[in-house]
Amino acid sequence: MTHRDTGGTTDMSTVEHNKRALPRSLAPLQHILPGLMICITIALATTFIADHYGGPTLLYALLFGMTLHFLSEEGRCLAGVEFAAKKVLRLGVALLGVRITIEQVAELGIGPVLTVVCGVMLTIVLGAVLARLLGLDRDMGLLTGGSVAICGASAALALSAVMPRHATHERNTIMTVVGVTTLSTMAMVTYPLIVGVLGLSDTDAGIFLGGTIHDVAQVVGAGYMISESTGDVSTFVKLLRVAMLVPAVLVFMFLFRRHRQEEGGGKVPMLPGFLVAFVGLVIVNSLGWIPPMVTEGFTDLSRWCLVTAIAALGIKTSFQKLAVVGWRPVILMVAETVFLLLLVLAFIHFDLAGL
Repeated sequence: MTHRDTGGTTDMSTVEHNKRALPRSLAPLQHILPGLMICITIALATTFIADHYGGPTLLYALLFGMTLHFLSEEGRCLAGVEFAAKKVLRLGVALLGVRITIEQVAELGIGPVLTVVCGVMLTIVLGAVLARLLGLDRDMGLLTGGSVAICGASAALALSAVMPRHATHERNTIMTVVGVTTLSTMAMVTYPLIVGVLGLSDTDAGIFLGGTIHDVAQVVGAGYMISESTGDVSTFVKLLRVAMLVPAVLVFMFLFRRHRQEEGGGKVPMLPGFLVAFVGLVIVNSLGWIPPMVTEGFTDLSRWCLVTAIAALGIKTSFQKLAVVGWRPVILMVAETVFLLLLVLAFIHFDLAGL
């Protein structure tokens, strides 16, 4: 059926054509826009509340997001929430590089590097041992240990990609992702309280948060809840842990090389792009090539990206899903998390992290 206006120059076929033509060029944006706009709205609301009434913006964004968890199960918003939790987060972390210089990194010394390397190695070994004691297979222990020690869910997915496929492989991966994400969210809220109780300095607090919390977003959130200095240090230490993903993947490929050969092998994940961008901006900023106005603009953009990403992570967080993980994997991941916490605190206490 065709409808024409009084002039007889416009019909419904033309309108329909325009409707079809516009979405074709904007399809990717339209796909993510509903969920992304919700995350941005939460960011705007929580920033307004924090600016006018005080309190941590990132924590507000996390809690507001958690109240809207049902949106993560609704198809229209899911893509935008995932985009904010991954792409927007990585952009925000990469732009943090404009706040840090090589001189600041040099002032930290070799201690944070030593803390990170020991933490990653010992936590993975502990995971394998505890898995056996709990009646779980070694693969589960290595996967959870690597996830807790390096960068949470991202590490779980990367390490899982080079591990042998078996009947429980997918289940182990899902369990690890759900468990470590939940523990990381809990750590983001509780670890700053530990910092206050122990009276850690901004630098030690940054080393503690960056060396213990699992996911990058939660490290950034917890760090900047305390202070900008703590946030900068925690981000750097956390990205040291993220960089450990590549050698860890290589070691896992060596351990499971026979199984991977039987399956036809697999590719080693590339170094995360946001880590490369972060390091690049640190170098450029250290050379003094970034004007102060640009630095300020990038810093503000980074803050908005991180608040938006935290809102998305809040929307994705469901404590109810932890019930399907089972008690033994939960005990395993909690034990690994507590071990890493105590190990990093020991390094700080004996001043090994401040070398």
